[in-house]
Amino acid sequence: MDMGLRNKTALVTGSTKGIGKAIAIELAREGVNVLVNGRNNEEVERTVHELKSEFPSTSPQNAAADIVDMQQREALLEKYPHADILVNNMGIYEIMSYEDVDDEVWEKYFRTNVLAANGLSKFYLPKMLKNNYGRIIFIASEEAIMPSGQMPQYCMTKSMLLSLSKSLSKLTIGTEVTSNTIMPGPTLSENVYQIIESLFPVDMAFSEKEKKFMAANLPQSEIQRFIKPFEIGRLTAFVCSPYASAFKGSPIRMDGGMVPTIF
Repeated sequence: MDMGLRNKTALVTGSTKGIGKAIAIELAREGVNVLVNGRNNEEVERTVHELKSEFPSTSPQNAAADIVDMQQREALLEKYPHADILVNNMGIYEIMSYEDVDDEVWEKYFRTNVLAANGLSKFYLPKMLKNNYGRIIFIASEEAIMPSGQMPQYCMTKSMLLSLSKSLSKLTIGTEVTSNTIMPGPTLSENVYQIIESLFPVDMAFSEKEKKFMAANLPQSEIQRFIKPFEIGRLTAFVCSPYASAFKGSPIRMDGGMVPTIF
């Protein structure tokens, strides 16, 4: 299915690995020129070359920067003042007990997972409104609406993204600009894959390891497997497309059935 995104420009933060890279790949598959972002210039450059090699009709660009650092973020925005699509994917997470989360940690997560995304959105949204077209997408988590209690500092920021997205959506009334949030469930990132591999015997097939891990640790998952990053990438590509123009301020769940409630 042609998503109608050819020749659009998208900034995808944290797009050298995991969900971010999968989103970059699926957008490039649709003919989007992706601005690849990450803190490590070599990893960014490698991803740019991969996209250009696989999708030669597109023009991926190196957008290496630590977007939490205000000076680097401003330099990035000066270099790339135009984006039809902004995918705020970059974020940090760590299992921590509430007692160990001091004010410095709270502030770090707020600056990284919320303020960096807000800074980019605040820059690009007025331009999108002026052009009467644009997509802002925040990548949150099922933890935003169903905190496990294992990462209070992370859950707080992901809940904030839902509110921020809805607030921005109110500014897009009557336009072809949208702001939405995608909430993935447990996803098979590179780190998760390595962790699962290390927990079980070497001669056991990964599919069996995955099945055992899910049954023991995530029994509430209805798919009983990790979500593949490309699945989130394809969903994101759709939400970026003209076909998703009626999604306004929507929290979109792809949680594998982790959340037991209707809403």
